[in-house]
Amino acid sequence: MAKPENLKSKTQPRIQRYFSEGFRRQKVEEIEKNISKVSEICREYQVSKTSVYKWIYKYSVMRKKAIRQVIEAQSDTRKIIHLKEQVKQLERIIGQKQILIDFQEKVIEIAEQEYNIDIKKKFASMPYAGSGKTGTNTTTK
Repeated sequence: MAKPENLKSKTQPRIQRYFSEGFRRQKVEEIEKNISKVSEICREYQVSKTSVYKWIYKYSVMRKKAIRQVIEAQSDTRKIIHLKEQVKQLERIIGQKQILIDFQEKVIEIAEQEYNIDIKKKFASMPYAGSGKTGTNTTTK
């Protein structure tokens, strides 16, 4: 019994292909350098993921050196970029504040010299008379 024309499978017959060793090594190298992804190679060359992972197992330089390749998720990469930008912005703000502090200190220094008075608070100086405790409590009745 023959299948009707509209129910026939639309998949094409499998074509057995052979990829040279140089080609496979090149694709594994691209994966290791993060130029290509496994899914991209599978889609572009119509190769199963299993085959590509076999290539990686066989030809990977990192695997032979026992180096583990860490692939960051895109969200992690974006987060890191955002945090670096935030650090730059905060460093810029700190720099501006430091310039303001330096300016204020210079103005105080010039004013002290110009008017011959001590504007800066001296922490080691003695308190003014009358600013200390007297020992007696004066309350009005």
